[in-house]
Amino acid sequence: MNKEIKKIYLKPGKEESALRRHPWIFSGAIATEPEGINEGDLVSVSDSKGRTLGVGHYQIGSIKVRILEFGTDTLPEDFFYQRLLSAWNLREALGLLRPDNDCFRLVHGEGDFLPGLIVDIYGDTAVMQAHSPGMHHSRRKIAEALTLLPDARIRNVYYKSETTLPYMAHLEPENGYLIGSYQGNVATENGLQFNIDWLKGQKTGFFVDQRENRALLEKFANGRTVLNMFCYTGGFSVYAMRGGALSVESVDSSAKAAALTDANIALNFPSDKRHTTHAEDAFKFLADMPSDHYDLIILDPPAFAKHRGAIKNGLVGYRKLNAKAFEKIKAGGILFTFSCSQAITRDMFRMAVFTAAAKAGRKVRILHQLSQPADHPIDFSHPEGEYLKGLVLEVE
Repeated sequence: MNKEIKKIYLKPGKEESALRRHPWIFSGAIATEPEGINEGDLVSVSDSKGRTLGVGHYQIGSIKVRILEFGTDTLPEDFFYQRLLSAWNLREALGLLRPDNDCFRLVHGEGDFLPGLIVDIYGDTAVMQAHSPGMHHSRRKIAEALTLLPDARIRNVYYKSETTLPYMAHLEPENGYLIGSYQGNVATENGLQFNIDWLKGQKTGFFVDQRENRALLEKFANGRTVLNMFCYTGGFSVYAMRGGALSVESVDSSAKAAALTDANIALNFPSDKRHTTHAEDAFKFLADMPSDHYDLIILDPPAFAKHRGAIKNGLVGYRKLNAKAFEKIKAGGILFTFSCSQAITRDMFRMAVFTAAAKAGRKVRILHQLSQPADHPIDFSHPEGEYLKGLVLEVE
């Protein structure tokens, strides 16, 4: 792993973020690059005086280097195994490895000090996503290390990076099994079963980041009429059913997502007539639905602002969406509302929702302020890792 590591030197004064252990080295900070360097190569980064700052993966683009280890210019041969073992031990300490729970995030990129890598666990299958050329080139070494983790019992490693790697890298990745093969796709979360579509579904097949928020919603569901917007695989709907909801309606513009929601409801509540699915545009459904019908609404849309340039339009989208929910929800109703846009800060999102409530003329109280769970940790030196924001609101 450590042979012929090339050196990159920074401009004077551009080492501050690396000294604060931020893992990204931007193109504007680099003074010189060695010849013959390729995307995904391991490189050593030094300041203008030649002092070693760290070692990481090189790539083309605004982020030139993602630091894997600070204060050294080499990595041990078992680097990936040791980092994966540390991540596994944390999940074990968090109590995620239980008979009633076998799905969780094992590696959350920079939050687990493996920038550019995502690994989600579903039973005995690990689904891996590379977001950098370096992690793509290291995929087989990572897959082997996953199967060696003690007590993990990972038998299958599925690689799913066709849509996550930078297009400029021209890597032409192919999704497929690096180790093992398809052996079923049902995973268990907090005692509930879910069909996980890692072959063709979004992300790694399931939004494990909402696990604890789904469990919270279950506590509010008893006796309520529930509407789950942007339902995807119906996670919130399944929890609402177990929580004793009077009825649950799930809405998603994708007919495939609606079908998967139906399959997950049937898996946990066969022949239960309380649930209905609608394959329909969320904004149209909200505009057409009757007022004062639902007293528990979930708004969990896809990211409205995927980069800083989209913040303004993203905030408009959040205001419009939440305003419509405030207009229609029953008095005394509960609204779970989320943003997974990394570019939208917690304060921005809260202000957008506040503005929506004011526009709708509703009196609102915050009951809970939500975030991503502990298996999606945030490196203190990398605040960009915080992306999921949520509010639980009572609407008078």
